[in-house]
Amino acid sequence: MKNANAVFANVGTTVFEVMSRLAQQHDAVNLGQGFPDGNGPDDVRAFAERALGDRPNQYPPMMGVPELRQAVAQHAHRFYGLAVDWQNEVLVTSGATEALAAAIFALIEPGDEVVLFEPLYDSYLPILRRAGAVPRLVRLAPPNWEIPESDLRAAFSPRTKAILLNTPLNPAGKVFRRSELALIASLVEAVDGVAICDEVYEHIVFDGATHVPLMTLPGMRERCLRIGSAGKTFSLTGWKVGYITAAPALLAPVAKAHQFLTFTTPPNLQRAVAYGLAKDDRYYRELSGGMQRSRDRLRQGLERVGFRVAPCDGTYFLNADFRPLGFDGTDEDFCRHLVAEAGVAAIPVSAFYDHDGPSHFVRFCFCKRDQVIDHALARLEKFVSRGPSRSP
Repeated sequence: MKNANAVFANVGTTVFEVMSRLAQQHDAVNLGQGFPDGNGPDDVRAFAERALGDRPNQYPPMMGVPELRQAVAQHAHRFYGLAVDWQNEVLVTSGATEALAAAIFALIEPGDEVVLFEPLYDSYLPILRRAGAVPRLVRLAPPNWEIPESDLRAAFSPRTKAILLNTPLNPAGKVFRRSELALIASLVEAVDGVAICDEVYEHIVFDGATHVPLMTLPGMRERCLRIGSAGKTFSLTGWKVGYITAAPALLAPVAKAHQFLTFTTPPNLQRAVAYGLAKDDRYYRELSGGMQRSRDRLRQGLERVGFRVAPCDGTYFLNADFRPLGFDGTDEDFCRHLVAEAGVAAIPVSAFYDHDGPSHFVRFCFCKRDQVIDHALARLEKFVSRGPSRSP
């Protein structure tokens, strides 16, 4: 039998799956998995249940139900001052990952170069390579994740079609500053490119940080595709409802790709998300405030144990340097040792780099109940008290 497509055939079992299996095997507290413990807002779930019973359950419009597309447009104006035509500039997708795939397949030709920042979400490179893109990676290093401007400028060329920008950035917890976005915008304009903006953590920012969509910068309104996620905004990651906002000329081909990927998304969930996006400011404050308290709870505990914790301005994730503990292996060694000996699962940060990433940081997820965080910290304290310096 002939070979399968090389891009996906050669993708091995991800470290995320490996660590989750080990967590189950060792009955570990899993701080590796990036989803909340809770079940989402009661009223949003109740709306989905009602809509399942009293609204149509056949194919909704391919672009998404009007209620949600209108809500996405209103949300963009409410939070960012963007004037969005819901009929021509909003597309609903089956999650943000499908939105990314549709955008990449629609806009990228084989041989086009696409600029990305490392560390990066694990789906980016396989999708880009399947589309025939040439990734141009710009490395951000912990603990501060600053953009090396000369490297970023060098990554752009006449062959650059796009930049794929994730802000707030998983796994770094970095919220790109307006000055950094202005640099990115100038480089995109200089090569007549576009920006695919993964902004799923837009409402999960801390300590007074502000999420600024690249689309709001001068010259970027017609060049950006802005991707959002109900899964992150409402802690309902299993619903897989995403949305793209873009100028008509960019959105039209993306909608055609979407048509042949998933075509549509469950209509009751779309209508419930439309209801949710209209929630008052208190909801959004409590979302970020609650996550910030969880971040602080985990950060203080990790520092007490002996980790050196990197700054985190957004997302669900903290990154911690384990070298102060005296462990002399790699980050993957440490994670395997941690899950087996401490009963706590984390993710090696090197997994978010294409190759040769930093090998002394691990990522912990803090979108968990207080009891879960405290249980993990108690296990870590016991682990450290036994002396974790030995490598496996």
